[in-house]
Amino acid sequence: MDDSSLQIRRGDRFAFGRNWNAFVNLVDEGRIHSAIGSLRAALGVEDLAGRTFADVGCGSGLFSLAAHRLGARVHSFDFDAEAVESAVRLRRSFAPDAAWTIERGSILDGDYLARLGTFDVVYAWGVLHHTGAMWKAFDAAVELVAPGGLLFVALYNDQGRQSRIWMAVKRRYNRSGPAVRGALIAGSSAYIYRAWPLLEIGRLLSGGPRRTVTRARGMSRWHDMIDWVGGYPFEVSKPEQVIARAHARDLSLLHLKTCGGGLGCNEYVLRRPGRSVGAQEPADPAGDLVHLGGPRDQPPQGHSR
Repeated sequence: MDDSSLQIRRGDRFAFGRNWNAFVNLVDEGRIHSAIGSLRAALGVEDLAGRTFADVGCGSGLFSLAAHRLGARVHSFDFDAEAVESAVRLRRSFAPDAAWTIERGSILDGDYLARLGTFDVVYAWGVLHHTGAMWKAFDAAVELVAPGGLLFVALYNDQGRQSRIWMAVKRRYNRSGPAVRGALIAGSSAYIYRAWPLLEIGRLLSGGPRRTVTRARGMSRWHDMIDWVGGYPFEVSKPEQVIARAHARDLSLLHLKTCGGGLGCNEYVLRRPGRSVGAQEPADPAGDLVHLGGPRDQPPQGHSR
């Protein structure tokens, strides 16, 4: 297995684990509750009792913990040693006696994956596009899904020219010192949230209520921003590409949530044929596909981590 720390020192990879190690300090029951709620909603289940759950690129381990709270037997792995440390810290704080294993491993390491077997739920939210070989990683994640199992994956949306600009920003961030990194974070934040002052002025003029800002999935806006600006390697995809590749591998689409053509992740829940793991089948097949429009430059959605 390649050494992630060496890639980080060369400027070829963002220090994901270092960022999520800092995030672990913020995790509390409120964030855990949000993570559990988003997992329930996307998978269409009330619990995961009796099921196995693989967290690919587990980062902080927040969603591994959420799956454990829902009753799953959890196996987490991450390429970044500091991310593994983060998940171990989280388990020690919130689930010391859990049926939850954590280890270092790569979704691109075929020998490692062959030892794991398959799982009822494979979770890879915001991970595969940071491997440097996104489609190879996607195919490998598919192979981890048991018959009737679910693959829950989120991949960065392809914005064409804007995505190429963001790639250049991310590459520069990882090959620069603290001053340039700070400037890139400040500039990116100003760009992404540029509409907020106008929205606030409109609210004041109309006499509307103050907006309550909540962070979906229990994540941290600050750590998500650092992850977004620094997150390299970086690849993107269009929903039709992901769906076509899934169908070619005999997976059916149960749930799709897009970022409205803008900045962030498109989210997919895919099922492998065979024994059902309990996801609720909607009466109307079209009800599986959720499209959330939203502004074209909404705040970036962070990792599962």
